[in-house]
Amino acid sequence: METAALHKLKESLEGELRIDKLTKVLYSTDASVYRKTPLAVAFPKSIADLKKLILFAKENTIGLIPRTAGTSLAGQCVGDGIIVDVSVHFTKIISVDKEKMQVTVQPGVIRDELNTYLEPFGLFFGPNTSTANRCMIGGMVGNNSSGTTSIRYGVTREYTASLKTILSNGEEAEFKALTTEEFQAKTQLNTFEGTIYKNLHKELSNKETQEEIIREFPKPQIHRRNTGYAIDELLKSNIFGGKNELINVCELLSGSEGTLAFTTEITLQLTPLPPKLSAMVVTHYRSLEDCLSDVAPAMQHNLHTCEMMDRTILDCTKNNREHSKNRFFVAGDPAALLTLEVKSDTEEDLKHQIDALLETITTSGLSYANPILNAAEGKMASELRKAGLGLLGNIVGDKKAVACIEDTAVAVEDLKDFIGEFTQIMAGYKQNAVYYAHAGAGELHLRPILNLKKSDDVHLFRAITTDVAKLTKKYKGSFSGEHGDGIVRAEFIPLMIGDKNYQLLKRIKTYFDPTNIFNPGKIVDAFPMDESLRYDIDRKEPEIKTLLDFSDSEGILKAAEKCNGSGDCRKTHHSAGGMCPSYHATKNEKDTTRGRANALREFLTTSEAPNKFNQKELKEAFDLCLSCKACASECPSNVDVATLKTEFLYQYQEANGYPLRGKLFAYNTKLNKLGSKVSGLTNFIYDSSFFGGLLKSSAGVAKERSMPKVYNFNFDKHLQLFKNQNTITKKSVVLYIDEFTNYMDITLGKDAIEVLTKLGYDIQLFYAESGRTYISKGFLKQAKKLALKNIPALKIFADKNIPVIGLEPSAVLTFRDEYKRFSSDKDTTAKIAANCYLIEEFLANEITAGALRADLFTTEAKKVKIHSHCHQKSLSNQKVTFDILNLPKNYEVSIITSGCCGMAGSFGYEKGHYEVSMQIGELKLFPAVRKSSEDTIISANGTSCRHQIHDGTKRQAKHPITILKEALL
Repeated sequence: METAALHKLKESLEGELRIDKLTKVLYSTDASVYRKTPLAVAFPKSIADLKKLILFAKENTIGLIPRTAGTSLAGQCVGDGIIVDVSVHFTKIISVDKEKMQVTVQPGVIRDELNTYLEPFGLFFGPNTSTANRCMIGGMVGNNSSGTTSIRYGVTREYTASLKTILSNGEEAEFKALTTEEFQAKTQLNTFEGTIYKNLHKELSNKETQEEIIREFPKPQIHRRNTGYAIDELLKSNIFGGKNELINVCELLSGSEGTLAFTTEITLQLTPLPPKLSAMVVTHYRSLEDCLSDVAPAMQHNLHTCEMMDRTILDCTKNNREHSKNRFFVAGDPAALLTLEVKSDTEEDLKHQIDALLETITTSGLSYANPILNAAEGKMASELRKAGLGLLGNIVGDKKAVACIEDTAVAVEDLKDFIGEFTQIMAGYKQNAVYYAHAGAGELHLRPILNLKKSDDVHLFRAITTDVAKLTKKYKGSFSGEHGDGIVRAEFIPLMIGDKNYQLLKRIKTYFDPTNIFNPGKIVDAFPMDESLRYDIDRKEPEIKTLLDFSDSEGILKAAEKCNGSGDCRKTHHSAGGMCPSYHATKNEKDTTRGRANALREFLTTSEAPNKFNQKELKEAFDLCLSCKACASECPSNVDVATLKTEFLYQYQEANGYPLRGKLFAYNTKLNKLGSKVSGLTNFIYDSSFFGGLLKSSAGVAKERSMPKVYNFNFDKHLQLFKNQNTITKKSVVLYIDEFTNYMDITLGKDAIEVLTKLGYDIQLFYAESGRTYISKGFLKQAKKLALKNIPALKIFADKNIPVIGLEPSAVLTFRDEYKRFSSDKDTTAKIAANCYLIEEFLANEITAGALRADLFTTEAKKVKIHSHCHQKSLSNQKVTFDILNLPKNYEVSIITSGCCGMAGSFGYEKGHYEVSMQIGELKLFPAVRKSSEDTIISANGTSCRHQIHDGTKRQAKHPITILKEALL
């Protein structure tokens, strides 16, 4: 297609049309194994925009691929036409009708956020996918999503009351429940919509066609069935001999993957909120067969969820920072386990349900452990299961658990036999598989472990999928239970429903979309399932040398490839966690962990440049990364973009030079050291509107920013003063005076010395620059030099078991994190990492050991609100700060549920980042601080966080150690 035509279209839209290389790279993949580069990506703002796109596609014979969050596992969201992303502008909740229990939304509304909005009405939308905190209603309708609660609440199709759409000729049409008379009236319309109804009536009225559908389609008791178009659902209407008085073509559109019409508004039928009380029984098994045998008996109970995880999934959680804590309920080493959830409005009934369920499980005698989890614990167990897809990305190397046969659904009574035969098929291919997901619905996500970079495994990809399709057909199951046909399974629809029914689907597609513009290559006339894969087959991978050590991922390329596209990073600030703060502010795909990993993978793989990092598109993708490290813990695949960015900056700057602004921030400690020698003059310049303004302008600092003061202070003398007062020595500790404490936050060092000595600790001081400023700006040679200098000194402390305690999280946690990538001596860096603590971690451990008591502190009542540093959230936990600030018995302490503050070291100081920095602060942190009374103490242990809170709210936040010092008796 000529670029001129796309530019003309771009100029005509209210929204955006992007044709730049980076955007096309970002939208060339989804959560599937496929990669197709689009012509452009559209972000429509209005119905008029959508009509222009449809007309353009029709005139130029190109496809329109609808996309919301892009988490599709089967390849529904990729294509070589124009991707139409409605997640940016079509995000309104339009209306709620409490009496009808209905809500009308645009397709870009996020499922969990919708339910939060509906809660005050006493209503909610039941289908609950593992991606519910970022998946959108448009995608759920297109995919007929279901999720963990389907055994109780069914699938999206059952709740789709009406759809406002734009048809392939640009005509608007609303599909909703109709009586026989209303349906007949539709067939008489002299419109494109009327023609659709007329042809549907003609096709489905044929008795032979009806019999063929009933004979070939999956068993009707399988409620998870997305194979092809749901023409079997329409047969339930009395128009076609069924019992239903109404007919709704939405049942056909639900699960059609955007191939029939473009949806603009969705009206959902809702249900009353579920019972408030819940509990979960987690049954443990020594074999998969025993686990599957208990499914049918368990399903005789009033379960809300019945989920299964196998050993492979559970093993993936062991080394995941975020989800390892959710394994608390796992007893021993089960081959598989079931999570069985019950709910009730009364404690008495809940206990009765648990007892009855346990009696059934005990009677079978197959499980070896059956812990009972309360509601909060059950939520943690559910989060563990939800992370299953992403956690599989943690498998190091090119072999991955591949989504191709992971969506099979059979009748529950067939499940055990089906899995038995499936296991035989896999054994024939000498394959291990991963078993997890919705056992109570007869659906298990079964994944072979394959390397799709190699032709032999690509052949297996097709062969295994074909054999399992045949097996599923034998049990009259659905090959697409909830994840859809997409590219990976659409080829097998003729096998699954018979060729006559498949030809009917093709005709239905033609009735709706005669020019094949809506998501071509999906459902009918499918793209080949073993082409357009994410990686080129049998291609020699480029050798990419890095300064940092990425051997834990077999190199930086594979570190980026760990991202499988599940899109956890597309959750907004309304969800728990901090990933990704810049995306929370911009809602731009390039500002997600996924976007950055995808961009890096693409250019490292395809670039022919000597320095593959030397790409302006990569510079753009990483520009708004705050290096907060939320992704390192919250991404199920542990894609650590902060580390990827650091290496990128180093490589890019080696090719293009190091900018002055970067040098000023990287060498900030040396400048502070010089400035501290004449601190009065330095601070005068910083405070001066004229001289300070010149300094900010030359350094690229935002004029709105306050500059941190510098000081010259002798900590050794201060320590000696308080050491003389210490009459009780509990243990020896090393207080790390980092570069921030040494020259800027001297009060923290003084307070820490006072607190630790008064509590009886024997302190020695360790002065060192951590290298954090160098790392954040990509000055890796300088950072490595510092690391190799500090490691021997830190090793001495570790060898003597003298804990090293730090005040600034970004500094002391560098010893725990990045130093492992600077040194080849992994044993030493691991030992050092285990010996370095945040001061809150150390004191919290002392509380647990009984070494610290509340009677050492004031009994005065005060309120404290905590904002924790991002690196603490990722590499440690917030509870340690909560625990130590609860030492004073009358302190009322709470944690602000904030993500990143938005400052992130130098990021928020920079003129080009200031606006985004403040937007991030305004999402959660600033409002929470402003709502706090003036006498509430705001705690923030990061120097950047304290400056951001001051600049954003004019409140002075205090480090936890300062709060404790003020509370000491």
